[in-house]
Amino acid sequence: MRTRTLVALLSSLAGAAVVSGAAGFGARAGIRGQRAASQRVVDMLPVHADWWRERLHHEGQLTYVAIGDSAAQGVGATAPGRGYVGLLARRIRHRSRMTVRVVNLSVSGSTTWGAKKDQLPKLQHFTPDICTVSIGANDIADFHPDKFERNIRAIYGAVPSHAVVAELPCMFVPDRERKVAVANEIVHRVAGELGLTVAPLHEITKRVGIRRTFFNTYGDLFHPNDRGYEIWASAFEPAVDNRVDTVAAIRRYLSAREAEDLGRQAGDVAHARAEQDTDGAETIDTANRPSSLDRLRQRVTGSLPLPGRTDDGEPTDVGGAA
Repeated sequence: MRTRTLVALLSSLAGAAVVSGAAGFGARAGIRGQRAASQRVVDMLPVHADWWRERLHHEGQLTYVAIGDSAAQGVGATAPGRGYVGLLARRIRHRSRMTVRVVNLSVSGSTTWGAKKDQLPKLQHFTPDICTVSIGANDIADFHPDKFERNIRAIYGAVPSHAVVAELPCMFVPDRERKVAVANEIVHRVAGELGLTVAPLHEITKRVGIRRTFFNTYGDLFHPNDRGYEIWASAFEPAVDNRVDTVAAIRRYLSAREAEDLGRQAGDVAHARAEQDTDGAETIDTANRPSSLDRLRQRVTGSLPLPGRTDDGEPTDVGGAA
């Protein structure tokens, strides 16, 4: 009996050692994989920056300006254009049926302070039709609410009034999420004061859940992959669609001088004129429709005009008095 017990104990210890060894091997392999992915990210940075810099020279009927960090650069995606900025640019082009010039001012690793210092001066050289801002995730590691708010106020105060600014994404780690909650309260409060639209990035990334987020993340376990960036883009899409429709209405119903003079009211005036145009078209269409009596006559006469009348009901010489 003692022998059996000893054998069982030794077997258990051996099994535990195997499991522990396998777990340790898996953990080490995972760490090695993450380190390798992090190195690949470092290699991506100049490639993505050059790719976006080259697109500054492309002309377009619309100008889309993006302010942000490595996520705006599309780091972690299989190609720079598969990041959320590239996905939004493609959507803008399809919805507007116009060519789009993408001015991606983002810098990998940028904080709110970095964006204020390096990106805002460049923004002054462009007049964006569409503008997105997603910045602040890199502030969380060393988060200071007062500094964060000062930088956010400077950024939000410098971008156009139609800019779409994003919440910080969900990070799932409790300590970081507490900081993100404070940061997002600042984002919403300052954006509300300045009349900017907020893209619900935290809400959408949190709704996806930690399990799916793991599979939507690049191997460095920080940047989104192609699937992850599609989720990021979806947070911006409703507001970007509205802005594209507004730009189209302004260009159709306002002159450049009118739009400039109206400023923030240009979109409302353009949409009002578009509605009037639609109402007028409906009135004209209704006026041209035959009445119920005319439709009855057409059925009785085989859709031929009545004697003495044209298709429009005007008198003719046909069937008239000789």
